[in-house]
Amino acid sequence: MDRLIFHVDVNSAFLSWEAARRVARGEDDLRLIPSAIGGDRDKRTGVILAKSIPAKAFGVKTGEPVAQALRKCPQLVLAPPDFMLYEKNSRAFMDICRSYAPAVEKFSIDECFLDMTGTGHMYPDPVAAAHRLKDEIRDSLGFTVNVGIGPNKILAKMASDFEKPDRVHTLFREELAEKLWPLPVGDLFLVGRATAEKLERGYIRTVGDLARAEPAAVQALVGKKLGALIHAYANGADDSPVLSEPEQLKGYGNSITLEQDVTAAEQAHRIILALADSVAARMRADGAKAYCVAVTIRGGDFHDRSHQRKLAQATDVTGEIYQVCKQLFAELWDGRTPLRLLGVTLSDVTREEDGQMCLFDDGKRERSRKLDRAMDAIREKYGTDTIMRAAAIQSGKNVGRKHKAQIQLEKRRD
Repeated sequence: MDRLIFHVDVNSAFLSWEAARRVARGEDDLRLIPSAIGGDRDKRTGVILAKSIPAKAFGVKTGEPVAQALRKCPQLVLAPPDFMLYEKNSRAFMDICRSYAPAVEKFSIDECFLDMTGTGHMYPDPVAAAHRLKDEIRDSLGFTVNVGIGPNKILAKMASDFEKPDRVHTLFREELAEKLWPLPVGDLFLVGRATAEKLERGYIRTVGDLARAEPAAVQALVGKKLGALIHAYANGADDSPVLSEPEQLKGYGNSITLEQDVTAAEQAHRIILALADSVAARMRADGAKAYCVAVTIRGGDFHDRSHQRKLAQATDVTGEIYQVCKQLFAELWDGRTPLRLLGVTLSDVTREEDGQMCLFDDGKRERSRKLDRAMDAIREKYGTDTIMRAAAIQSGKNVGRKHKAQIQLEKRRD
């Protein structure tokens, strides 16, 4: 049986999800004006995480500093990142995808693969089915996606990157010469800028050049393993399966690069509490608990230092995590070095209930857990700013919409 794979990719996900929320409130649609997800406009800090098509017309680029983007487009509307909103919308569109396919693999927060092999009796026209899926996501959730269709994951993914937004594209083997091979070699999945430069020095400038090149020549330019893989991709070859049970996260982490150096323990504690609360909330949303807590600091020398501690019992309680973080921080910091970055990471994750006795009072722990979940529910419904812990507010550097630092989300798989 011939394989049939869909790749569903949210168009400018972070911006689209924020725009959909604002439109539901009767506000302007960020997708129709020069706008971006990024840092503080007044402080001109942070980087651009996502941009609208009108912003792209001004030359605004994902990953560039906010200050640079504002020079290109002074009227740029900036919205702060809200990772709880992104997780909520990610789950919602993937739930719709699961209603179409027996196997769905989450590839990232805003894209997934659907194995549609053997569904011909239900969806005799794959293109029509892709349009139906795309339109259902748009009409029910308020944001658009692209759907790529192909005989394997690499071709489906490449197809979804063709013209955007709100489009369906196919890329079958008989279409390689027309649709894939004329593209610049840097457009191929896994070919980054440095790899593209190496290939171009070897006169491999298009995906077609790569497909027709001798495998040994490609490997000599970029390395044996990567060379073999991208040569296969250029020829449309990929036999990797769609994994309906993807590898679960092994760790959750947030770090903050601070606008102003932290010089007092009280300041650091408040920021660490906000970080612990943010990371624990994401972990709770996945139904997970952690056995290991780590704290990272960075001083003016730009060298990171970390300490971690194994726990006797896995936990998802913010208060417990915070107490361990404070102890680790005290072991790390000399009390004199100005700090430029603070980070909290939870690892050794489990999704099973642990029956061991806890060092914390059982009644207190249960009350803390109920409080955490109540706060999670309020934030999910009304936004991350609606409720926060008093100690984090006092710092003026809470990890929410009004923080004065750049958030770096680090969802780790290893």
